[in-house]
Amino acid sequence: MSALPLKLIVGLGNPGSEYARTRHNAGFLLVDELARRHGATFRSEPRHHGELARVRVGNDELWLLKPMSYMNRSGGPVRSVAGFYKVPVGSILVAYDELDFPAGIVRMKEGGGAGGHNGMRDIIAQMGDAFWRLRIGIGHPGDRAAVLDYVLGRPQADDARLIQEAVEASIDIVPMLLTEGPQKAMNRLHTRNASPATPPLPSAKP
Repeated sequence: MSALPLKLIVGLGNPGSEYARTRHNAGFLLVDELARRHGATFRSEPRHHGELARVRVGNDELWLLKPMSYMNRSGGPVRSVAGFYKVPVGSILVAYDELDFPAGIVRMKEGGGAGGHNGMRDIIAQMGDAFWRLRIGIGHPGDRAAVLDYVLGRPQADDARLIQEAVEASIDIVPMLLTEGPQKAMNRLHTRNASPATPPLPSAKP
């Protein structure tokens, strides 16, 4: 497969200090770290209801977006930025937290449903489903009734370390995505040596 013409990476989360470093903000964590690694700074863009940064990775320039509209309304900022900068849907990668994967597991794929994630549901409603996804495992509390408090809570130290490792591994494959294509990048990401503390990947929904 040829190089992925990636133009926009969206990290999902909720704005505000009370949500910082929570499990639901794993997408924010990824784009923040990507911006830091490449010396970029996010700036507020009220017309897009988000924060934007621009990074150069090799010979490519990418936009990074953090929607500031709260998770359930993430689609509006994505549609606004993609429309303004003429970014095709297939050139968008959305990073977000995934309950169905243990902390430390990360998977990339193209297309698919929302999987119960409200931010993804809104983006699909606004943009269709033909964009790329980066699903960052945060684990599951084991009880559906506990999910809301769980995702809006901060992970324990071991899980926080595993999530950070998954984020860093994801950022490491961005140059490969841009030059060698998604298949090689996904192979590298999905077969990386995870921490020994990482439980095996469950057979979850696709």
